Amino acid sequence: MPDELQVLGRAVKQAQYRQHRALDSRLAAAGTTLAQWDALRAISRAPGAPARALATATFQSEQAFGTLAGRLTALGLIDRRPGHGRRIEHYLTPSGEAVLSAGHRIADEVLAACYSHLSPADRATLLDLLQRVDDGADASADR
Repeated sequence: MPDELQVLGRAVKQAQYRQHRALDSRLAAAGTTLAQWDALRAISRAPGAPARALATATFQSEQAFGTLAGRLTALGLIDRRPGHGRRIEHYLTPSGEAVLSAGHRIADEVLAACYSHLSPADRATLLDLLQRVDDGADASADR
């Protein structure tokens, strides 16, 4: 059983790795990286969010997200504005919106290719199973 779980864990990681490599490679055409596009996506979903929330949403440390946000600001893709107290809020610029939109189109193409060998029902099952794994991990962490 332990070997089977290790094989499963590696298969999940391998699928993620291939998907991320394909996305990162193709997102270069939009002038961005996967990490940058993911940050733009997180900011788009929660305009005005602080770095702590955005770091969590993008699976990064606060320090790493701060460095990334600085780069996105220098590229003119986001604005960082003072918020309540010491909080810094993050917003997309029009250029950031354009890069995000181009990234969405690219991601749709890449992900369609990644999952093309699965039927719609198989994709739905995979999504359900992965969400159940994630929900179980969240429940374990709460204990």
